[in-house]
Amino acid sequence: MLDTNAGLYSGLGSLTLGRISGVGARFGVYEILTAFYKDGRHDNYVSVGEAFLAGMVGGAAETVMTSPFELIKVRKQVTAASRAPNATAVAETAPVSPMLTKLLRRYTLDVKSLTQTVSLLSVLNHKHPNMTAALQEYPWMMTGTGNPPSAMDVKSPLDVASLEGYRALWRNLRSGLVRDCIYGGVFFSTWQFLHEAMVGWKAVGMNPLPSSEEEIGPLSPVAISLAAGISGAIAAAASHSFDTARTRAQCVILPKYTAKERKFLRWNKPGKRLERWTGIHPTDRNLLFRGIGIRMARSSVASTVIVGSYYLAVDLLVPK
Repeated sequence: MLDTNAGLYSGLGSLTLGRISGVGARFGVYEILTAFYKDGRHDNYVSVGEAFLAGMVGGAAETVMTSPFELIKVRKQVTAASRAPNATAVAETAPVSPMLTKLLRRYTLDVKSLTQTVSLLSVLNHKHPNMTAALQEYPWMMTGTGNPPSAMDVKSPLDVASLEGYRALWRNLRSGLVRDCIYGGVFFSTWQFLHEAMVGWKAVGMNPLPSSEEEIGPLSPVAISLAAGISGAIAAAASHSFDTARTRAQCVILPKYTAKERKFLRWNKPGKRLERWTGIHPTDRNLLFRGIGIRMARSSVASTVIVGSYYLAVDLLVPK
């Protein structure tokens, strides 16, 4: 529950920077690839399949550009939506570990839980026949609770770099790539399909029938904007489950030393092969389509505004 209405705009700065760079990369890569498709064609024609492939590449470029900004945005939104205890009061009642103080500022350690964890580890014999399997059964995290810190404790870029490393800004990139590749491919292919349908509808009443799109003339900017909005809604619906997986993964804190431990122990991700490959956690299966209506509405409105603003700016700035 948000304390104030200002919480609705948490992470707006990161979202704005990420969207500017991401949308620019998506449309820029798409235009470059479609320019190669159109090269040598007298009618500048792009098929739906070509638009889908170009949109997938554009979506991949968008993921790489927006991943750091999206991580910070999600962490700030989690902080605004959580009722965090008073940091000063917690600091007075629990001592702070020197090691965690260096790794993560403002985070306090539960010494009692840490003592219990250490006592569990102490029962392991150093001559254990299968030490790796035995260690995997015990929560040997240095946070003291067996769980990493909360996402609201690691929300600034410096905190992320200090505790998780700079690579954490692009962690779980696979689920983001799947999401944005599907979104970009579905968005541009649907938009191209609707564009062809509108061009064909406009050409029906012409006599004689035109032989190319240049003879038909430009479509209405309003119609193109509405087609982009419909395409955005369909693309959001197709990629929403991967967006949920991506957002959930960004709320998980994985300290650098824990990542090394998992690599040392050859820790396998849970779930089926497809879930591991796309970054979906098996416990999130019932949550993958939650909020799909809100995301469809957001994507539809944003696509309509972006495309409409573009054509309006071209209409005003480019002399006829």
